[in-house]
Amino acid sequence: MKKILIYNSGGGLGDSIQLFPLLISLKGHFRKAKFYYLGAHINHFNGRLKEYNLSLETVNLNLKYFGFRWWHLLLASKRASNKAFGKFDLIIDLQTKFRNTLILKKIPHQLFYSRTLNGFFSSKKIRSNSLDHLENLSLFIEEDIIKLDFKVNKLPKEILKEAKKLLPNSNYVGFSITQGNEYRKKSWSIYKFTSLANKILSKNKVPVFFIEKNKIDLIEKIKNQVPSAIFPELNSNLSCPALVTALASRLNTAVSIDNGVMHMMSLANIPMIVLFGPTNANKFAPKNKFTTILDSKIIHKTKNINSIEVDEVLSLI
Repeated sequence: MKKILIYNSGGGLGDSIQLFPLLISLKGHFRKAKFYYLGAHINHFNGRLKEYNLSLETVNLNLKYFGFRWWHLLLASKRASNKAFGKFDLIIDLQTKFRNTLILKKIPHQLFYSRTLNGFFSSKKIRSNSLDHLENLSLFIEEDIIKLDFKVNKLPKEILKEAKKLLPNSNYVGFSITQGNEYRKKSWSIYKFTSLANKILSKNKVPVFFIEKNKIDLIEKIKNQVPSAIFPELNSNLSCPALVTALASRLNTAVSIDNGVMHMMSLANIPMIVLFGPTNANKFAPKNKFTTILDSKIIHKTKNINSIEVDEVLSLI
């Protein structure tokens, strides 16, 4: 394999971070291959995620929201040929929408992997019911691809040094409480978070909140209710997802709703408690053995995330 194209239709930072184990494993297996990225949205790997050193060359076909418009079917092959990428040895389709897959397959390739319609479009049929791309790709190429996890110590030294300066001690419990996409109400009540924070203080643990600097009113509200809370990013000139991952590695555990910060913290492979309501935990929760899921749909038979009680979370901490 010399040229491998990855297609990702998700647009958020979390959608990209979820691909880290797959990309790291593929890069470890195909050491001589060059990896390309085609997204329906911006390439975060060469943007806000560049400190993770997982850069992928962007394939820009000048087709906005690639795969989400039927007329892309008429231009995908021509635009790809004009860009002189040549034929890709392997295209990896990481979504399952019929339209997107049909358009993606127009790009010249040798092998095509996709789970859409139970692998109907794949160059080779895979007899597997697994949702794990790495497992399926091993079957597809008939080679064992060893799963590799992200290593925090691979982050830039200045970021690791900054994290240690901001959180120099121990017994920290991290909290991520804000959602980036407002289309679904997946936030747990701020009052439940502050109540939980005060309860862990009584157990000699220190609450650490990961909140963007521009959310001034929210930060002040938390400070008023939890005076001992720490907001590490307020005390740093650095601001990037990699710093969040480095800071997370200083925590004993973390509590988060379904958001991008949850995925940033999960890369540190620390114990996490993640709260789910309207969204799908099987699809979006971090895939590691250190994650405990509290899903209101399962434990309280409702999509209302606020049905989860403070003591249910506290018992897991």
